[in-house]
Amino acid sequence: MEIDKDHIHFLIKAGPSISIGEIVARMKQISTNHLWESNGAYLKKFYWGEKRKLWTGGYFASTIGEVSENTVMEYIKNQG
Repeated sequence: MEIDKDHIHFLIKAGPSISIGEIVARMKQISTNHLWESNGAYLKKFYWGEKRKLWTGGYFASTIGEVSENTVMEYIKNQG
């Protein structure tokens, strides 16, 4: 994982029993809950209302194809 100014890069290995959309939704849900639990007072300065939303609805996903896993890991490492 590497964090850029407006997005995050992940390298995830997953089997075919769960869709990419489900993986992304779970990651967004778990990270949102964790951030609100650990930093709620700070986040309330910037976000208001009942919804504890931090993420947009979109995402980009791709397979690594012909590139090695190490090459993708190096690419992600150099994004930050």
